[in-house]
Amino acid sequence: MVSVPRLVIAAPASNTGKTTVATGLMAAFAGRGLTVSPHKVGPDYIDPGYHALATGRPGRNLDAYMCGPELIAPLFAHGAAGAGLAVVEGVMGLYDGASGQGELASTAQVSKLLRAPVVLVVDASSQSRSVAALVHGFASWDPEVWIGGVILNKVASDRHEALLREALDETGLPVLGALRRALQVVTPSRHLGLVPVAERQADAVDAVRAMAERVAAGCDLDALLALARTAPTLPGAAWAPEPRAVGGARPVVAVAGGAAFTFAYAEHAELLTAAGADVVVFDPLRDEKLPAGTAGLVIGGGFPEVYAPELSANEPLRRAVTELARSGAPVAAECAGLLYLARELDGRPMCGVLDASARMSQRLTLGYRQAVAVSDSVLAVAGTRLRGHEFHRTVLEPGAGAAPAWGLHQPERRVEGFVQQGVHASYLHTHWAAEPGVARRFVERCRT
Repeated sequence: MVSVPRLVIAAPASNTGKTTVATGLMAAFAGRGLTVSPHKVGPDYIDPGYHALATGRPGRNLDAYMCGPELIAPLFAHGAAGAGLAVVEGVMGLYDGASGQGELASTAQVSKLLRAPVVLVVDASSQSRSVAALVHGFASWDPEVWIGGVILNKVASDRHEALLREALDETGLPVLGALRRALQVVTPSRHLGLVPVAERQADAVDAVRAMAERVAAGCDLDALLALARTAPTLPGAAWAPEPRAVGGARPVVAVAGGAAFTFAYAEHAELLTAAGADVVVFDPLRDEKLPAGTAGLVIGGGFPEVYAPELSANEPLRRAVTELARSGAPVAAECAGLLYLARELDGRPMCGVLDASARMSQRLTLGYRQAVAVSDSVLAVAGTRLRGHEFHRTVLEPGAGAAPAWGLHQPERRVEGFVQQGVHASYLHTHWAAEPGVARRFVERCRT
């Protein structure tokens, strides 16, 4: 049974201020001495970095498409253990989810699975009384979605705020905050969204502090906490990686980190550890060799295209990665990791493990995917089915090797990725909590 007070921060659409409000609330409550558990709906890797900075706890994703609706409450309970409050930032608009699949993976679905009250963040610019119609529509669309209040964003003046509050009185929903347009906190963006925390360092700390100050000044924190405490107890047990009792030395699994490789789900390292590995993080921008005793390598997503000159210049590490891969050791690479293993990226030499060339593209590849393993690999046997997510503005030529990694069935049928010796490299991001056997198989291969 889970009885953590909780709020879901949602909005009618993207770009209304969800991240600012959610991150600001996390930091403001943490500043009051509460232990705050941060969560993000969907596959986003970047927002959880800001959440972690605001709370001092790992930012965790709740993705009902990749993990299945049945894992949402258990994963939430795992992440929120020991917290006095959980704040869940939504994705896109409240009712937007996986394309063509109803409410699946939407913020609305996650709020229902968590039995959590929703706070609707509304961009109030260029409207007054119409805000009531907007809020009423969202509150009445699905009676099972519990909208507990509204935070008004981009409010122009005291007069504007008074008009908005007067209109919302007719909806019966309380206004829990009003944030002025003139006090927007700017967080820089680029081709895949916000610039990650790891790249901004002191600037990111300042941005989170500014979000907290703005939200604390404009929101009724006492009322929001009281609303969070009305969330009922969640039945069921928390998710936990199943530990494996194994004898002998624990193999070292090196995990790429640093500014170039920031995309990772916290549960992956937990699953590798539970499977019997010692997880050691290294930075391909700075470290010239792999961690001592490396038996396996995991290179997740990130922005190697931004750091291509620095990654290319680190020749000693590139050689070490190439030698490890050619030895047959297990190597799992997703998206950015795939590009790093390629022969070149935008004309700059990379590791050359894969006979493929990568370059930036104007086209954004984005969306959920249904996948089946085409080839036996260090992650899965052929025929294993998983759901994943693609998110990149790069192109790899060729896009698949002689033994492809995945067959994708949405939105079109195609094969992609590479399986060769111990290497599994693909654009597809997956969440291993949906199939814990992936981590166990990888660690077992590290042992052998």
